[in-house]
Amino acid sequence: MPTIDLPHGKLRYRAAGPEGSKRPPVVFIHGFLVSNTLWSKTADALAEVGIRSYAPDLPLGSHSLPLDDSADQTPRGVARRVLAFIEAMGLDDVTGVGNDAGGAVAQFLIDPASSGVGRLVLTNCDAFDEFPPAPFDTIFKSFKRPGPIRALMAPMRSTKIRHSPAGYGLLVGKPLDAEQTRAWAEPCITDAGVRKDAAKFVTAVDADEEMNGVSERLSEFDGPLLLVWGNGDRFFKVELARRLAATAKDAKLVEIEGGKTFIPLDEPERLAAEIDGFVPATVAEKTAG
Repeated sequence: MPTIDLPHGKLRYRAAGPEGSKRPPVVFIHGFLVSNTLWSKTADALAEVGIRSYAPDLPLGSHSLPLDDSADQTPRGVARRVLAFIEAMGLDDVTGVGNDAGGAVAQFLIDPASSGVGRLVLTNCDAFDEFPPAPFDTIFKSFKRPGPIRALMAPMRSTKIRHSPAGYGLLVGKPLDAEQTRAWAEPCITDAGVRKDAAKFVTAVDADEEMNGVSERLSEFDGPLLLVWGNGDRFFKVELARRLAATAKDAKLVEIEGGKTFIPLDEPERLAAEIDGFVPATVAEKTAG
């Protein structure tokens, strides 16, 4: 997996699709305790229709390259890192796609508006005062200090536990891949630097009072918003998506019947098809001034 140097550390990323694509690029933003592999099947499906995508491996607990101690791990700081990635890769008119806590980060991308982000796709994710919703607020509180994280994550060495309702199994409707979930859980167990990054993020989320305002400011975003939302999610309920759709200037809501949090795992081809229909045929030209 290639890496790129950004302020406060290196970042790994996955790219898929034709390099010479005329269509606007997609940048995927994953959530807490998962990696960019959350998006692999969706990215591969987009590649088949000629859309180039990028999935950075963000420092949210399942990453392999810890950050410098000075790194800003607030949600806004993580969003700035995504924007720095977009700039460093020379991307423009980007379609940002977020899931779970990555959906919260995606909303920070357009607050303030960035000339590099043209439109936004949100799947089941945090918004308004649901950051994070119960019971994840309790989980976040337990991750505030790096010391206990290893003990808290140690049971996740077991595939049975990782795939149970006590682990990732709560968030999907289809069978999970054991190697993929092992790779998600292992960094917090084995790497003190990763645990420190994770603790800094959840501490910042707990202290953050910005999310409600950021979601409300979708009303000021000139780009379109697509919501692809599983209506069977017990945590990020479809009412949250409807509120986002009502707030934005230009929004479309697609409900996935019975879908849970990890839509990119449960419905990767359906998600790709919706993104394909949402992304324009060509990159928008910049206007002078």
